[in-house]
Order: sequence, then structure tokens, then C-alpha cells
Amino acid sequence: MRLETTDVLQAVNRPSPLASARGSHVLLAGATGALGEAMVTRLASSSAVRLLSVVVREPMVMSLRRVKDLHVLGDDPARWPVKPAEEGWILMDPPRLFHGREKAMLAVQPEGLRPLAAWMRRCGVSRLVVVLPHQQGRLPEAIKRGLATLDEQAVVAMGFGTVLLLRSAQPGPRVAAAGSFLNRLAAGLLGALHYLVPSNQKPVRAEGVARVATIALKLAPPGIHVAAPELVWAAASAPDPEPLLSQWLHRLGTTGDNRQS
Repeated sequence: MRLETTDVLQAVNRPSPLASARGSHVLLAGATGALGEAMVTRLASSSAVRLLSVVVREPMVMSLRRVKDLHVLGDDPARWPVKPAEEGWILMDPPRLFHGREKAMLAVQPEGLRPLAAWMRRCGVSRLVVVLPHQQGRLPEAIKRGLATLDEQAVVAMGFGTVLLLRSAQPGPRVAAAGSFLNRLAAGLLGALHYLVPSNQKPVRAEGVARVATIALKLAPPGIHVAAPELVWAAASAPDPEPLLSQWLHRLGTTGDNRQS
């Protein structure tokens, strides 16, 4: 029997029965922006992931192996179908306007955190990761290492075995230097303030955040773990972030509630 080229390609991309029996089914909401792209790539290449379902507004064809679209209708996760899964990821990164395909993906807003987490819990998710961006230099010290909002408190009370919250700094709003004198003055002041922000509170590249998040989840014991921006920056800057993350995650022993950096 003569094999066609398409037959060979399909065989290469088809997971083996043994491989499909291992790993977790992962739900990913908010696969937009540079962070979403980096996270999809990293999770799709992980041997710990059996299937990655990306929540989308419109049907899409995923080109990566073990990655499928999960088309949902409406804005209320309470009406979405239940898809059994073990892990859940919620990312908050605005879609890039020049990436047309990102318009089909679900973009998560802060107010959508609680209903999304509740939907994932109904799907059976026991390990949840939430990446929470914030404007650099504007997060109070007392909030960096703990639960900042009522929504975050509600999420950790939903019964997940492991909750990992990563606070990653994002660039502040840009003010155009051109235009009136006031616009130029504002742009100059904001540019000067950029140098007053400590290095460990500045934005981290998306690939670095994705690496830190996946390693942290792999090492995380049951409980609540909130990573401050300084920790995310330090781990992303380290050649091997595993020792630093392991020391942080196991700092409180078996108490299961680690909210320090």
C-alpha cells in the first residue's frame, strides 16, 4: 500500500495511546497577548500535559499537538458546558490588535476572575494558576504578598487543592510625547518615574513569566501561594529558578498557606 504525505504527517502528529494516558487535561482562559502565546507554547510542549483546551469565542484550528479549542457561547461561565479537567490557568493579558487570531480568544478582565474560577472548579480542576498583572510601582506592599480583592478571597475559598497567584508587573500607560506642551510634560515626567521603580518591580518578559509559572506549579504543595512581583522577577532572572521557587513554596512547611515572597 502506498503512503501519501498527508498520511505520514497525520501519523506524526497523532499522540500515541500510551502518551494520551498520561498527564493532565488543562483548561486555559485568557490565551491572549505575549503571555498567552508563551504559555500555550510551554504547556503544549510539557510532558505533564495530556491535553490543553484553550477557551475561545470563535472556533479555531490549533496547529500545536495536544492543543484544542474550547468554544464557549455567551459571557456567563455559569452557562458554559462542564469539561472534566485537572488543572486550570487564568491569564489577564490584553489581546494584541495586530494579531487577528487573538480576537477569537477569550480575553479575561479582572471582574471575570471569580466566575471563571467557579466554572473551572465545576469542571473538577484541583490546581489553579492565576497570573495577575499590575502597573509597576502602584501595588501597596501589604497587598503584593496576600489576597488583594474580595474576588481573590472568593477564589481561594472555592475548594481548590492548590491555588497559585502570580503578580507580574506590566508597563504603565504610555503618554504621547508629541502634541501640546502638557502632553510633552506628562511624557517626560512618566519617563523619569520609570527610573525610580526598583528593577525587581519592573515588567518581566512573557517567556520568563511562563517558565516561572509552570515550574512553580510543578513544585507547589497543596495550599495558597501568592508570588509578589519581586519574586517573579528574581525567579525569571535566575538561570535556574527551581531552587528559589522551591525555597519560597516550602518556606512555611506543611501549613498549606504561603503568602510571602
